[in-house]
Amino acid sequence: MKHLIFGGHGRVALLASTILVGDGHTVTSIIRNPDHAADVERTGATPLVLDVETADREDLVEAMRGHDAIIWSAGAGGGNPARTRAVDLEAATRSMDAAKEAGVSRYVMVSYLNSRLDHGIPESEPFYTYAQSKAEADEHLRGSGLDYTILGPGSLTLEEPTGRITVIEGGATGSTDTSRGNVALAIAAALDSPASIGRTIGFIDGDTPIADVFS
Repeated sequence: MKHLIFGGHGRVALLASTILVGDGHTVTSIIRNPDHAADVERTGATPLVLDVETADREDLVEAMRGHDAIIWSAGAGGGNPARTRAVDLEAATRSMDAAKEAGVSRYVMVSYLNSRLDHGIPESEPFYTYAQSKAEADEHLRGSGLDYTILGPGSLTLEEPTGRITVIEGGATGSTDTSRGNVALAIAAALDSPASIGRTIGFIDGDTPIADVFS
């Protein structure tokens, strides 16, 4: 299978690329900075330099043609509300529309735990733009007609992956630590499981084998 990853130089994306290539898939990773190409190549993926913030729909369609699945793991990184909205909402939704035009129906979104339109975060809070952008993007994906899976990991850590998670439905209490490695494994599991299509799965590090969650 041929997979296209947006946000290809992020830690989750690099880990996912390594896993997917190791499983025998062909991976193209979209990056904004050409200096990051070598890091992508070390995973076995092929880098494609494209700035998703400025790329138009035609650019995205061209990049997507011939692929079997899209993985959105891009993000503005916070700190700039205008850029957050431009990447996490506008570019994300543009990629969904482009995927339909390119004939790529499978789409895996890396969102965050408890992303929802009724998040209740005041507009005066710095986190508001990110929360609203991700929630609107997730909702657009649900109505897109694509074969989507939305992954909602908790607070990302650099801990080694355990291959085990706990699914969270509703609000989470206590620690929401989630290894980036477990998120990468969840991406691979979602792509391998037709049963994950149409699901939104919030999770943290836990006790259930990832394969079981996506079966």
